[in-house]
Amino acid sequence: MAAAAIPSPARSSAQQLLDWPEFGLNPQRSAVSEDTPRITSANVVHLRRATVALGGTVDSSPIYLHGASVDGATHDTVVVSTTYGKTLAIDANSGRFLWTFTPPGYDGWKGSSQITTASPLADPDRLFVYAASPDGLIHKLSLADGSEDRTGAWPVRITHDATHEKIAAALNIDGPDVVAATGGYFGDAPPYQGHVVLINRASGRLQRVFNTLCANRHGLLHPSSCSASDSAIWARAGVVVEPGGGRLLLDTGNGPWNGSTNFGDSVLELTFPGLSLRQSYTPTNQAQLNESDTDLGSSAPALLGSDRVVLAGKDGIMRVLALSRLDGRSPSSHGRLGGELQRLSIPGGGQLLSAPAVWRRGGRTTVFVAGDNGTGAYVLRGGRLYLAWENGTAGTSPVMVGGLLYVYDPSAGGIYVYRPGSPRPIAKLAGAPGHWNSPIVVDGHVVEPEGNANDHRTSGTLEIFSAG
Repeated sequence: MAAAAIPSPARSSAQQLLDWPEFGLNPQRSAVSEDTPRITSANVVHLRRATVALGGTVDSSPIYLHGASVDGATHDTVVVSTTYGKTLAIDANSGRFLWTFTPPGYDGWKGSSQITTASPLADPDRLFVYAASPDGLIHKLSLADGSEDRTGAWPVRITHDATHEKIAAALNIDGPDVVAATGGYFGDAPPYQGHVVLINRASGRLQRVFNTLCANRHGLLHPSSCSASDSAIWARAGVVVEPGGGRLLLDTGNGPWNGSTNFGDSVLELTFPGLSLRQSYTPTNQAQLNESDTDLGSSAPALLGSDRVVLAGKDGIMRVLALSRLDGRSPSSHGRLGGELQRLSIPGGGQLLSAPAVWRRGGRTTVFVAGDNGTGAYVLRGGRLYLAWENGTAGTSPVMVGGLLYVYDPSAGGIYVYRPGSPRPIAKLAGAPGHWNSPIVVDGHVVEPEGNANDHRTSGTLEIFSAG
């Protein structure tokens, strides 16, 4: 299918995009907005660049709040979390640090392999941000000064063994609750279990837990107490909130599967707030994926609308599912393998470790995917995806804002800027190499962290490109 199948973006929007409160912009992780960020094809090549040296590596994505009350004044504020759990607030216009939160115990794990790659989350009240630390805690921090809220049950422990269970995926929000998930560390040293937790934002109370292994047990497990290990929830987007907030969607990495209590290499739909399993999908080659370390859950499910969801993993295969019947059967019929509607390759093949961006306009859906060996666009027609264009440029999680597509190249560094209907970039913003880092584009700024968590450094950089 030709690139002409991709609709033209709106010429302009009166609405400005002022905030970017979480990974993927919204709980559905679409990573798309047609509101104007005040950056256009005409001025993108003239943006002012500032490189901010950080006291840690941000191997995730930033968040941003316009005109926030911070440090006794009004600031356009970038918030990032480093791999060793420092959370930093930075003035987007000056690059000045507004505050730094350093979790207690930081000196005990800095420089080690005990890390987090979770993106932070802004509370809708714009008074607090939520951030993870490598000791397995979720912290509630005052946006005004970075101080930790210790009322109620805050901070909240979401693992009993932070040396084996890593908080890798971005935090999310659904109504009154923060949604967080766990996985394992590089090398998959057991024991650990991927699990989803709901934390009440006001009280810090741990509301619900769903374990993807030993799923018949509903509390926070001591990992060694479950006979099965792995099944990590480690995709960048983590747990996706379906429209309406009544259901959650996620996928898992390598681990055992039996269709009843163990759900390695599977897609799971959970009810909210009960966290009961509604339906699931597991590929027919689940055992082979598990044995070959080819995680299905290296990229989270992406909601396409029109009763379709797409996911791709380390095998480079995109699988299109019916959201209403993930495995082709009615919900609650767990235990069946297969049921996908379509399989196709990601751009350039290889592994997918990023989150797609999903653009819906004029009754048409376009999905932008960037992986190890290429970037591409797919269009949804008749419930199936068709490749519209691709190139050979690697990328992390794309974002499309104000009619332009932005993709960070983790190998060479820098951000390629595209029109959505073409594989040829119109600009490249300079930068250094990285890993899972991805940009945000908001309120006249492009913000991109750089560096690789696996280097175990206590330094890094943040690029801020700004319109005049």
